[in-house]
Amino acid sequence: MINWSGTGMDSAVKADAELSVNVSSRDALLADLEARLRTRRGFSVATLNLDHVVKLRSLSMFRDAYLRHSHVTADGNPIVWLSRLAGQKVDLVPGADLVDPVADVAASLGVPVAFLGSTEASLAQAERVLSTRYPGLHVVARIAPPMGFDPTGEQGQEAIAQLQAAGARLVFLALGAPKQEIFAALAQEKLPETGFLSIGAGLDFISGVQTRAPKLARLLAVEWLWRLATSPGRLAGRYGACIAILPQLVWTALRSRGRSGQKLGT
Repeated sequence: MINWSGTGMDSAVKADAELSVNVSSRDALLADLEARLRTRRGFSVATLNLDHVVKLRSLSMFRDAYLRHSHVTADGNPIVWLSRLAGQKVDLVPGADLVDPVADVAASLGVPVAFLGSTEASLAQAERVLSTRYPGLHVVARIAPPMGFDPTGEQGQEAIAQLQAAGARLVFLALGAPKQEIFAALAQEKLPETGFLSIGAGLDFISGVQTRAPKLARLLAVEWLWRLATSPGRLAGRYGACIAILPQLVWTALRSRGRSGQKLGT
């Protein structure tokens, strides 16, 4: 198990708490989420990437929220490689890749679905696309929060109340990190029978508002280069910070080799 959050965290966070990828395979995750939806057991899925690791080291609220998630997947090849270096074999499971299969499960089970994040236009188009792909998908709420949405304040409480009133039992969160993970941890406590899936730009990819890297780039594990080339001003600093922590993460992974990770869904 790698302690992804590192050291030097806020004293309010327990020093002995460790964060681990606890989803070994995509198939196991989907099977577990389907079982939970069938039995009305809630869940929260976070998808760990290097940008999250950087944020986890400086934002105690983000780290606390991550530690309260039921499932953490490896979203990004560096996380997969580092996990395997530590002796923990895991699949690459990006949040955007979970939207379609989980929507399919929801449609087949008749589970009410909600979208939270992005814009109303994007959410409406995503609903049209997904409803066409998966007949029977029942979207009961589309919530496009205002700029500056605060998941911990009144706006967050209002969103939780809207989800509860709509009867949503599966929520796709497109707020971006760290807001979506913080919201999921808070909302899970209020709505214990509801599943929360943090998918970043997943709905925007489906609606066409954003363009995802070509499949070949993803297969070659150079999606980050494609993103950097298309948005250098926004991403150069972020990727620089990710690259800077890699040597320490490699060392931590080597030291962690042989320790076992958490089990799926714990």
